[in-house]
Amino acid sequence: MTGDLAARPRPTEIRYRKTERTLFVTFDDGRTYVLPAEYLRVESPSAEVQGHGPDSKITVPGKMFVGIKHIEPVGNYAVRLDFDDGHDTGIFSWEYLYTLGREQGDRWTAYLAAMENQGLSRELG
Repeated sequence: MTGDLAARPRPTEIRYRKTERTLFVTFDDGRTYVLPAEYLRVESPSAEVQGHGPDSKITVPGKMFVGIKHIEPVGNYAVRLDFDDGHDTGIFSWEYLYTLGREQGDRWTAYLAAMENQGLSRELG
């Protein structure tokens, strides 16, 4: 099991650009992901967003202009992102951040489709 943990990508750098509202995460495998705060907010691993079951994910509207106000390390496996809309319960593991980067295109397309299907707006909550 130790080998499995060692093989998982770990961030070597995490930078947030406030003016762009974007988190840059570089992993030890050389990949860098550019993750907008809006994307991180609507994909938060918290129960508030993911729900309490496999098919209960919430489509979160009105987060186009959300930013990150604080990044707090959680042990040696994650960060907690405090968003400026008051959301602060999502703990983003290294593995989840990597997955968000790797799957960003598909997840973002699905989010936009869900917004449209539900008649929701990225600008208004």
